[in-house]
Amino acid sequence: MTDKHVTMDEMTARTARFEQLSASKQAFVDTRIPEHERVIFNVIGAGVTEDPDLAPAIASAEGFNVTYVGADPGKGAALHSHPTVEVFIPMSGRWAVYWGDDGEQQIELGPWDVVSVPVGVLRGFRNIGDSHAHLMAIIGGTDSGKVGWAQSVLDRARETGLELDKAGALVER
Repeated sequence: MTDKHVTMDEMTARTARFEQLSASKQAFVDTRIPEHERVIFNVIGAGVTEDPDLAPAIASAEGFNVTYVGADPGKGAALHSHPTVEVFIPMSGRWAVYWGDDGEQQIELGPWDVVSVPVGVLRGFRNIGDSHAHLMAIIGGTDSGKVGWAQSVLDRARETGLELDKAGALVER
């Protein structure tokens, strides 16, 4: 016996099909920096994207947000932090998750490995394989706050013509 009954329509609204996901190549302020180019798919919840037009496939975030990241070799996210825990799970390829004030620490992950980065730690990730690969990022919280960027990342992003407004949304310079 179940505690709650869910209709097919309700469950369908809570289903994301990869081939139907919308993606953004400019979901964050660092994505025009060549080594940080990547594609972001918001799957569950709005997450922490800085692209206000990137809607999640499943809007209801109940304590966590799920994002898929696709990146070519050598590419990934610049140093950033979150006010919540962030979990990384490679779905394909090999990935490095790095952390520290200058990204001086690093751990390598393969498919289905998992690393959980604590609150407030500067972290980034990059595809260290030899082909395009996907990574899943899970961010804690129903409202996961805004991304905190290393100042060096914001300075380089400004050189590409992108910056953040006071609300944390991407704007063209």
